[in-house]
Amino acid sequence: MDRIILRQRRKRSSASALSTATTVDAADDTMSPPLSNNRLAHPRPPSIIECNSYEDLQSKHDQALAQSTPMKASNHKEERRARKILVRVVSGLLMLLVFCCILYSGHVYICMLVATLQLLLFRELVRVRYNTYFHIIQETIPLFRTTQWLWFSVAIFYTYSDFVVEMIKSNTSLHHLLDYVKWQQPLAFCLYSGTFVLTITTFQQGHIRFQLNQLCWTIVVLCLTVGQLKYIMHNLYNGLIWFTLPILLVITNDIMAYFSGLTCGRKFIHRPFINLSPNKTWEGFIGGWIFTMIISWSLSRYLGQFTWMTCPANSFSLFPSSLECELDPIFLPAQSIFPPQIFELLPAALVKTFPGVVNICAVKNDDSIISTLDLNHPTTLTIQQQLELTPCISGEPTHSHHHFELVLHNVMPVQIHALSLSMFASLVAPFGGFLASGIKRAYGIKDFDSIIPGHGGVMDRMDCQFLMALYTWVHYNTFVKMATISVPKMIYMYNLLTESEQVEVLQRITQLAAEQSSLNV
Repeated sequence: MDRIILRQRRKRSSASALSTATTVDAADDTMSPPLSNNRLAHPRPPSIIECNSYEDLQSKHDQALAQSTPMKASNHKEERRARKILVRVVSGLLMLLVFCCILYSGHVYICMLVATLQLLLFRELVRVRYNTYFHIIQETIPLFRTTQWLWFSVAIFYTYSDFVVEMIKSNTSLHHLLDYVKWQQPLAFCLYSGTFVLTITTFQQGHIRFQLNQLCWTIVVLCLTVGQLKYIMHNLYNGLIWFTLPILLVITNDIMAYFSGLTCGRKFIHRPFINLSPNKTWEGFIGGWIFTMIISWSLSRYLGQFTWMTCPANSFSLFPSSLECELDPIFLPAQSIFPPQIFELLPAALVKTFPGVVNICAVKNDDSIISTLDLNHPTTLTIQQQLELTPCISGEPTHSHHHFELVLHNVMPVQIHALSLSMFASLVAPFGGFLASGIKRAYGIKDFDSIIPGHGGVMDRMDCQFLMALYTWVHYNTFVKMATISVPKMIYMYNLLTESEQVEVLQRITQLAAEQSSLNV
């Protein structure tokens, strides 16, 4: 039995095993007689004990090697991860520095930055399908990329020309350009019609379905890159804070969600967050939301101190200049700071439970009734009631509910608006990033481009900004601006009227002024 075992182990041994066994044998034979020449020429086979010693050494060596390999791989992985984070941080700081420089340069240069980003975004998104189906496009479809860029040019022209027209209408010093404004819509329509006809003429038999799919993809990309960013220029000229604050809130949410997920990911909630991004966690999503809400409260108050951020602009200047304006009440400490329209969307019983909410009532009494004589019809007497608002008194019959107000002290209204913006930046805007992840997974790419070290392409950084810019415009016009028309626009519309209509408008304004003066007496 021992010979069989010895024979099997001898077959598995190598030259190094023989050398090791010979060394061990020499050490064991120190008390034995000297070896003969025949023994030197033909060394005896190793014993079972010697083979066991070798196998123990080999086993220990293999175990040490097996333990060191994962450690080396782990250390290498940690080094790569740390290097990647360092590159991302440095690139992020450089991007922030460039953004601040452009922000200081003025509104026109910011518009140029946005236009450049739109161009890069469109390029990255259309390249996804172009690279995938290049073998089909190159051989059979003419003017493929030409038609794509023509559609982009038409969309950009319509978007920016429409914004320029609005600026001209809102600035009386630019009303001398109104003669050129009337050609904006016809020119945009001609460009659209020409591009449409050219696109249809490029359809090839056997590839029409693919070309229709590509046309749909181009339209979707235009909706993402141009349609959603159409009103970002309006945000910019309404005040830089409405352009800067949303961008910073999205960046803040991205950073805080990353570190929240890095430190607490899957420690409290083990359920996956979303299948499109397996690395995203509930802890990161919730942590990013909480930290963004906290930071937005202080960040909005800080930015609201500078007129460069708060004052609107209504002119195009290539050189930066200081902006001076009458400070809007939303940038001043106030008591009633929450838009009452939001409370009207909720049940009254629920609103009354909110801390700091005051029920404001309208007072009805005979002293508030004022009679006004119609100037055009002297026999007509108009009865008007002067509105008097006061906090409601329970059981008072002359009090009727008018609206709710949230009363807080030493708080800027813009801070409440910032909470709304941060809520959207944390809960809705990230799904723009999930859409980008879905596109990358569908086409098997890691990043849209490599133009930004450590970050990928422009789309990888701007995927959440589209929805945010559109929501900011909706929020501003719903809860901040309120009025939908301005004095310069009224003058512009007045100049469009005929002489008889202008006389009628002046008579109506005179009548309204007389009624208002009688109310103030």
